[in-house]
Amino acid sequence: MSQSVGVVVPAYRPNPDRLVPYVHALVEELDPEVVRVELDAPRSATLDALDSLPAVVTVNPVDARRGKGAAITAGFEALDTDILAFADADGSTPAESMARVVDAVHDGADLAVGSRRHPDATVASHQTVARRYLGDGFAWLARHLTEVPLYDYQCGAKAITADAWADVRTHLYEPGFAWDIELIAVSGAFDHRIVEVPVVWEDQPNSTVSPIDTTLKMGRGLLRSRHRARTIREDRLHEFIAARNDERTLVEDASCEVMDD
Repeated sequence: MSQSVGVVVPAYRPNPDRLVPYVHALVEELDPEVVRVELDAPRSATLDALDSLPAVVTVNPVDARRGKGAAITAGFEALDTDILAFADADGSTPAESMARVVDAVHDGADLAVGSRRHPDATVASHQTVARRYLGDGFAWLARHLTEVPLYDYQCGAKAITADAWADVRTHLYEPGFAWDIELIAVSGAFDHRIVEVPVVWEDQPNSTVSPIDTTLKMGRGLLRSRHRARTIREDRLHEFIAARNDERTLVEDASCEVMDD
C-alpha cells in the first residue's frame, strides 16, 4: 500500500518568483496529497502570485511572524497523511533531492534528514564563509550533545512518519530555527530510525536569517533540546529540572505572541 505524503513549506515574506516554481516542482516530483504553504506576514503581491499554484496547494496566511518551527508544526497538525515533510521556501534543496528525503521514509525510516554536509552531498553554491564556520561549529556541538550523530541538523528538508510525529509532537517547544535540532533530538530519544540523506544544495542570497543572532538562539535551543531528550529517557537530573519548569507546547505559545526569529 502506498503511503500518502503531505508537504509543508514555511515561508516568511518569500520571493514569489522563487517560491512559485519551487512549489510547482515539489508537486511534480513528490505527487503529494497536499502541500501547505504556511505564509507568515505576507505582502499582498505575494498572495496574488500564489493564486497560480496547483489545486493540491493550500496557502495559510498568518499576519504575524510565528517562526519556522511554529509554522511547520501548525502545518503538520493540519495534515492527515502517512508521511509529513517540509521544505524551506527558498528552494535551496531542489525538489529532486526533497523526493529522495521522502523516499527514505517510504523505505523504512521514521525520520529522514536532508544533509548538505554529508560527504556525498553536492553543494552547488556555498554559504558565506562566516555562515559556513558558524554552521560547522553548530553541527559539531550537536553531534556531541545529542545522541544522534549526523553531519547536518539544520538543512531545510526533512520527512517523518505520522506515527513518529505523534510520538514527538507534545515534546516540541522551539518556535524558531532550533526546531530542527529539537525534532532530531526528541526523535532520537524515542529510538526512532533516523536516516541522513545527502542532497544537492544551492545557497540562496538575501536570506532573512541573521547568522550570529540565529546561531546564538540555536545554541540555546540545542541545550534545551538535549534536556528534553534526556527527560524522555528518564534521566533523573533532567526529570527534576523538567518538574520545576512550566512549559507549553509551541503551537500554544505561538498563538499568544509574535515570534522574533
